[in-house]
Amino acid sequence: MSETLEQWLEREYRHAARAMLRSVSAAGIVKRRPGFGTEVRAAPGSVIASPVLGAYDPDPDYFFHWFRDSAVVLEALRLLYLDGTVDAEALRHLGDFLRFNRALGRLDGRELVADSAWRTRVRPDFVKFLREDAELAQIHGDRVAGETRVNPDGTLDISKWARPQHDGPPLRALAVLNWISAAPLDVAAEDDAAALLRADLSFTRRHWREASYDIWEEEKGHHYYTRRVSAAALEQGAAWLETHGDSQQAQACRDEAQAILRELDGWWLDDAGHYRSRVVEDGARSAKELDIAIILAAIHAGEAGGAHSVHDPRMQATLDRLEQLFDSLYAINRGRPAHRSPAMGRYRGDVYYSGGAYYFSTLGAAEFCFLAAAGAGDARAWIARGDGYLETVRAYTPADGELAEQFDQNDGHPSSARQLAWSYAAFISCVTARRRALGN
Repeated sequence: MSETLEQWLEREYRHAARAMLRSVSAAGIVKRRPGFGTEVRAAPGSVIASPVLGAYDPDPDYFFHWFRDSAVVLEALRLLYLDGTVDAEALRHLGDFLRFNRALGRLDGRELVADSAWRTRVRPDFVKFLREDAELAQIHGDRVAGETRVNPDGTLDISKWARPQHDGPPLRALAVLNWISAAPLDVAAEDDAAALLRADLSFTRRHWREASYDIWEEEKGHHYYTRRVSAAALEQGAAWLETHGDSQQAQACRDEAQAILRELDGWWLDDAGHYRSRVVEDGARSAKELDIAIILAAIHAGEAGGAHSVHDPRMQATLDRLEQLFDSLYAINRGRPAHRSPAMGRYRGDVYYSGGAYYFSTLGAAEFCFLAAAGAGDARAWIARGDGYLETVRAYTPADGELAEQFDQNDGHPSSARQLAWSYAAFISCVTARRRALGN
């Protein structure tokens, strides 16, 4: 007898939970980078993007603690805690995460500049990949939070990368706020959580207007995703500040959140019928204006209603445009069965590895549908649409249940990073949203 979608979802959910946890506090994994002369061992509380060790051979080197990815995983861990899939282990991981991230705030690039013996261990052919002293010297204080990623042993990444990136602090704040309302924290965890929250809210309030790199770490400018999650963190953080007697900072956060949302109102493109994903630094129109990051922003912001939420008609129109784009763009979407929705990517012209499709993009579209079903008159249609995306994910998930970053747009084989923690986190949050939409 063939497996139903419900049966497959429950089986894959359990696998996703186990697989995601391989990336959390993965202290048994050591990454050697001989070109850089380094050896990195993951510390408790770190979240590696993938436990599969690669060096672009062909697997990418994802043995880093990305601020964005780690926050998405932390939120999925909360969902696993709430449904009883992970219990005491989740609280232990949370405490380690809070402690690890708080310690990151004390990193200081000036120390690397002052004691540069590490540069002598770098192979001559890798020197071109190193960051300059002038750049490293600027990384201290709240600038650490704009680093995009660090080594999972809690040290600064010495390699050139897209920086700064400002989506990590608001995403981390949102995840920590959700945890505070979901679980009892011991005194040490409460102190770490409060310190992290104040730092992340302060960073977001002061830096959201500055140009930074997008969610994909490709273009510097001003980005819908970063601004949307920043507004959510500031608005929800304001309520937390208020309960802790800091009404002045709370009001400052609310004012900035409203300023962001007013700005994003103007990011609607009448001619194209969707929200624009970015305004690049030189002000030119970007080829990536229609981007799944807009849909992910609505999900990760966690706002139940109003403009720029899943219930915003303009946001729903943006999903329609993205579905039309990838339906026509990807070979695997041509002639697809009627019960399957299109496999989704990031944007037109993506050239990273296979250029999509992406598991977290397709799962993000499904989760959007399940969230949109809440309180909607056409809830059944939204759920059916979400199930269509899940059927596509099911069709391109290997028999062992492992989720990579991508499944090839031409033949559907797994591509790019294997065992991507974000892919598993996206599956967990998507199934959770579906259960809620169905009243389970």
